Amino acid sequence: MKIDESQILLNELAKSKKEAINKIGKCMLSNGLIEPEYIDSMLKKEETDVTFIGNGVAIPHGLDNDRIFVKKPGIIVAQFPHGIDWETEKAFLVIGIASKNNEHLEILQDLAIKLSDINYVNKLVHCSSMQSFLEIFNNSEVS
Repeated sequence: MKIDESQILLNELAKSKKEAINKIGKCMLSNGLIEPEYIDSMLKKEETDVTFIGNGVAIPHGLDNDRIFVKKPGIIVAQFPHGIDWETEKAFLVIGIASKNNEHLEILQDLAIKLSDINYVNKLVHCSSMQSFLEIFNNSEVS
């Protein structure tokens, strides 16, 4: 999955995962991916499910019943270089996912190999320029 600058929040700060999800949700709104209600759904999902997947990465997304609030599938990638407490872990990359059906499974499959490589995640976490971030994220090969 390729992304562009409008889908990236670089060098962000947040005091909590709730604040991080709200930032991602606002970016999803401005990109035309979701209706405002989907942000609440993402926050509700955090109350019952674990969205931290390891290697400093969390993937918040809405409840299945709230897919009606998704206009089109897509992701927003937020970099939090100082990390956010995410349950018992720290998240440095937070990838918000919007999907109408089961597109999120394809999106996750596309990301899974890359995000399982801690060196790849670290490159993204420590990247300071938008252009470099895009090049690393959109590169089809993990090094």
